[in-house]
Amino acid sequence: MFEFRMGVDDLAATSFAYSALQETVLGLRARRWPAYYPEQQPWIAGWQDRWEALDTALLDALITPNAFVPDFLTPRPSVPRPDFHDELARLARTPSEEVRTDVLAAYAGDGSPLPPVLTALIDRPAELRARVAEALSAYWTRCLAPAWWPRARSVLEADLAYRGRMLSERGAEGLFADLDDRISWRAGVLRLNDSNPAVRALGTSVDVAGRGLVLIPTLAGMGAQTDITQDGPPLIAYPARGRATMAEGLAGAAGRAGQAGRAGQAGPAGASAAPVVPAALVGLVGAARARLLVLLESPASTTELAHRLGVTPGAVSRHLGALAAAGLLDRSRHGRQVLYRRSALGDALTLRHG
Repeated sequence: MFEFRMGVDDLAATSFAYSALQETVLGLRARRWPAYYPEQQPWIAGWQDRWEALDTALLDALITPNAFVPDFLTPRPSVPRPDFHDELARLARTPSEEVRTDVLAAYAGDGSPLPPVLTALIDRPAELRARVAEALSAYWTRCLAPAWWPRARSVLEADLAYRGRMLSERGAEGLFADLDDRISWRAGVLRLNDSNPAVRALGTSVDVAGRGLVLIPTLAGMGAQTDITQDGPPLIAYPARGRATMAEGLAGAAGRAGQAGRAGQAGPAGASAAPVVPAALVGLVGAARARLLVLLESPASTTELAHRLGVTPGAVSRHLGALAAAGLLDRSRHGRQVLYRRSALGDALTLRHG
């Protein structure tokens, strides 16, 4: 068990972030444990041909048999929404000896031998670092960036918006109670229980001591996990709310996303199955706006809604504007995105006619 003793200043300094690089690296777990990541499998199938052209032996070796990852691959985000290429440049500046130490530590903690590709490079850490950076860059560019990342980013942004609302409405106790079953909060102590014996053996008590806490939603977590080894405030990554929506409408969309990636263009990820919309609500606001009200129980951007409904962003934008003007939606800006969510009035209207 990990325990984090937090004072008032630590709660005030608690912040949220997400990392494109971490999603890239940790998302490699989805290939090895498909049962834990069913929402990712249509995407993986869609880019299989491009994956086979990558440095797959090295990419597979970045995740140990028990899901450990060398620390240098997941540097702590320095800003709430770091750019992937900035993060990769930071990884490429990791001291060579740190690369070697982190790889050996991950496999030693796992209890597994180094795979051949790492055995061949472990004593040439600068070469290993360069090859890792090149492999991750190619994986990002060819597989993730065209369509997967826009969908993933929308899910992560929606999670941040929801957590901010929980913190403002229910305080720290409500926020932490809703993050993950492994996390509990009582009397100023945040506890994290991990079912993995190797992780439990590392458990310790941490005095946050005014440093604050960084909370990171992720699509790649099997449960809440922590990192107290790097400089800076302690970090807890937790499964992002709404990650199952990554699979919406992907029966044929993964193939279309693959075609877009091969052409070097970002294309829509495909429309999801139409949401169930009450007839009474359709009669009040019309079919298109009723669908949006049903979907916006959780925050989403115009682009994400267009993907899910299979329509143009312009069409969605017009309806969102009308619903917001009527007081049925709230808007909030997060980085470059504007997220929409049903307002209290929108909730009342939707639930009453549901």
